[in-house]
Amino acid sequence: MALSKVDFNSINVTPAASKAVKFNSSNNGLETGDLGGSMVLLSTATASSSANLTFASGIDSTYKEYVFKFINIHPSYNGADLKVGFRDGSTAYDATKTTTYFSAYHNEAGNDQGIAYDTGEDLAQSANFQNICKSIGNGNDENGNGFLHLFNPSSTTFVKHFISNAVSNEASDYVLNILTAGYCNVTAAIDGVQFSMNTGTIDSGTIKMYGIL
Repeated sequence: MALSKVDFNSINVTPAASKAVKFNSSNNGLETGDLGGSMVLLSTATASSSANLTFASGIDSTYKEYVFKFINIHPSYNGADLKVGFRDGSTAYDATKTTTYFSAYHNEAGNDQGIAYDTGEDLAQSANFQNICKSIGNGNDENGNGFLHLFNPSSTTFVKHFISNAVSNEASDYVLNILTAGYCNVTAAIDGVQFSMNTGTIDSGTIKMYGIL
C-alpha cells in the first residue's frame, strides 16, 4: 500500500489547551481531542493567609483520577502540618478514612537520618483530616511541596483510595519526605477536597487540581 503526500496547508487543526492531535472519527482527517493519560488542569487555588484551600466543585464522574499538586505551601505558624479532608455528599469534609503514614528524614548537620512508620499520624476509621506534609517551617525560604492522587471518587460501589508524596523544609532544619496512603471508607461519591494547616493559616502557596483522562 502506497503512501500519498498530503499538502501541509490542507491540514487545519486549531490548537487547544490540554489537547492532542488525533484522527477524526472517519479516519480521513485530523482533529484536536483528548487522549488517555492526559492531565487536564481544572482549577487553581491560591492562598493568602487562608484558613483553607477548598475544591468544592469539578470532582465528578468526568475523570477516574484526580491529581492535586501543592506548590510552595508556606504556613503562618512555624512547624505546622498540611492536612487533607474529603467530602462525601454533605457540607463537611469528614469522610471516614483509614490510612498509613511513613516518613524519611535527614537534618542539615548530616548527623541524623532515618525512615520510619509513624503510628501517631495514621488513621483508623476516623473522620479527622489526614496529615500529608509535616512540620513545615515558616522561615522566609521554607515551604512544603508535593502531590495527592485521588482515584475514582465518583464510585458508589468501591472505597476511594488516595496516595500522597510530599517534602518539607522542617521547622528544625530537617528535610522530611512524607508518604501517605489510604482510602475513604464510604460508598458515597467523594465530591470535594479541602486542604488546611493543623494550626494557623496557609500564608501563601498554590494548589492545582488536574483530571486524568
